[in-house]
Amino acid sequence: MSHKFPLLPVQASTVAPEVDALYWTWVAISAVSALLIAVAVFYFFIRYQRRKSGQIGHQDHGSTTLEIVWSVIPLVIVLIMFVWGTKVFFDQSRPPSNAVEYFATGKQWMWKFQHPTGKREINELHVPVGRPIKLTMISEDVIHSLFVPAFRVKADVLPGRYTTLWFQATKVGEYHLFCAEYCGTEHSLMGGTVYVMEPDDYEAWLAKAPGSGDQLATGEQLFQRFACNTCHFDGPRARGPNLEGVFGSTVKLADGSTLTADEDYVRESILTPKAKVVAGFEPLMPTFQGQVTEDQLLQLIQYVKSLGDKGAKSTPAGQTTEGAQPAAVTGGAAAPTTGG
Repeated sequence: MSHKFPLLPVQASTVAPEVDALYWTWVAISAVSALLIAVAVFYFFIRYQRRKSGQIGHQDHGSTTLEIVWSVIPLVIVLIMFVWGTKVFFDQSRPPSNAVEYFATGKQWMWKFQHPTGKREINELHVPVGRPIKLTMISEDVIHSLFVPAFRVKADVLPGRYTTLWFQATKVGEYHLFCAEYCGTEHSLMGGTVYVMEPDDYEAWLAKAPGSGDQLATGEQLFQRFACNTCHFDGPRARGPNLEGVFGSTVKLADGSTLTADEDYVRESILTPKAKVVAGFEPLMPTFQGQVTEDQLLQLIQYVKSLGDKGAKSTPAGQTTEGAQPAAVTGGAAAPTTGG
C-alpha cells in the first residue's frame, strides 16, 4: 500500500511492512473514532436543540451498560495496539544473532561508516541485500539521530554512549539517510545515501575499494601501540585485569559492586579508568582522553571482544605465555582498556 502513496517512501526492509501496518491501523482507528464523534455531535446538535424559547431540558441519567461498553471497547483496542506496538519495538531493538556489525560515527555535519573489513565511507553506506546489518553508533560532538525512511528505522546517536540500530534491506537500490535531530547550523545538509547491492556486487565493490585493515587487526595494533599488553595479562605481576573473556562477563569492582562488561564500560575504562576500578587492582591506569579517536575506540573494543571469542591472551611485551617477566613500562603507561 505504502509504495502507492506519494507521501511515504518505498518499503525496503524486513521491518518496514510491520511498521506501516501498525501506522495505518492507528490512522484507521483514529479516523473512525473521529468520524463517530463528529456524527454523534451533529446528531445531538439536531436532536436536542431548543425548539421553543421557553423550553427547558431535563436531566438524563444515561445508561450504565452504555458507559461500560464505551469504556471497555476503547480499552481493549488500546491494549491490542500496545501489545502490537511493543512487538514491533522489540523486533526493531533486537538485532538477530547473525547480524554483521558495522560502525557509524556522527560528526557535525557528516556520517562516517566503517565496514568489518576496515573500509571507511563518508555519507555513504554500501550493504548487501538480504543480510542483517547491525550499526554500532556514537557521536563525536552533539546528539544526532540516524534515520533511513525506506527502512523505517531511526535511533539517536549520542556523545559518550554507544547505541545500536539494525536493518535487513530487501530491495536493491539507493535510499536516503538523514540526521533527524537538530544538531547545528548545517543540520539540513547532514545526510547521505545507503546503497543496497546484490551480494556478489557488494563483494566486488569491497574488492575494488580495500580498507585500511580490518577492525581486529587494527585494534590489536593499537593495543600494542598504547602498551596495553604490558599491564593486562594473566600473572601475579599484572597491573591490570586479564582481558581474555572479560567482554560480556560480570566484573567485580573495588567498591564491592558488580557490572556487565559491555561497550560502554570498555570505553569508559579507556577514557576515565579511575571511575570503575576492578577489585584487586590499584587505580594506576592513566586516562587516554584525547589520545584516541572514536574510530580507534571502536577498534580497541572490537579487539577486546575478540579476546574472549578466539581465546587469545593479553601477553606483556617481551614475555611469552610460558611466564617470562614483563617488560618495564616507560612513564608508568598502562593499557587503554578495562579495569583501571
